[in-house]
Amino acid sequence: MLRVRTPSASRRVSSVRHRSTVLTGGGRLTAIHAISLGFDTCYVLRDRGVIAIDAGQPKRSAAFARGLDRAAIRTDEVGLLVLTHAHWDHMGSAAAMRALTGAPLAVHRSEAGWVQQANPPLPPGLTAWGRIFMAVHRLALPLIHLAPAPVDIVVDDEPWSLEDYGIPGVVIPTPGHSPGSLSVVLESGEAFVGDLAMNRLPLTLRPSLSIFGDDVHTLKRSWRRVVESGARTIYPAHGRPFPVEALAGRAADRDR
Repeated sequence: MLRVRTPSASRRVSSVRHRSTVLTGGGRLTAIHAISLGFDTCYVLRDRGVIAIDAGQPKRSAAFARGLDRAAIRTDEVGLLVLTHAHWDHMGSAAAMRALTGAPLAVHRSEAGWVQQANPPLPPGLTAWGRIFMAVHRLALPLIHLAPAPVDIVVDDEPWSLEDYGIPGVVIPTPGHSPGSLSVVLESGEAFVGDLAMNRLPLTLRPSLSIFGDDVHTLKRSWRRVVESGARTIYPAHGRPFPVEALAGRAADRDR
């Protein structure tokens, strides 16, 4: 059953793969745990509540459970699963992670059907390398088997506060890589952007906007929205975090 969502009213780095603790407004501490789920990173945020961002590749729920255990988080503490978008490598373990945690699964309305029917498309390439990479990737697509997952929360195009889930941040729409891409931005400036930006070989040599997507102009507008929301550190699904300044100037001027 779908529940339509309506809006509600100093750093240390170590490892789960890595962990950061950030100071947010009112002296609150938000722990950020990065768990590798194949080629993707799932970010688990812990403050007054716990949420997980993205569900990685198929058959990675055991890796997710091990990551929670290393972070000293029980599976039943996870109160929400958010997909930044519903391509196969971000929704692959969504059904299993939802069953493991009992947490509701939140997806943008334009991609909820991809998750429920387990039939997401592949995005086109936006750069020459992106087009080559995706052409090769399509050859392996028949070998990828996805499980459909129920969608509990359908996210719309308005900012969505996560305070009800104990996280001092907001979910904002950031389309361009896909029509329903979302980003999670904390009050302290940490932005979890899915594939809006990338920072990992063989995709990119350095921090970059996505090399795949539906529309480069929409992608750039979404990047500006993330920057204008107060983002200071970007946490991509593919690669290490990087400061927003590493990309801000190049993103505005880059030709595809």
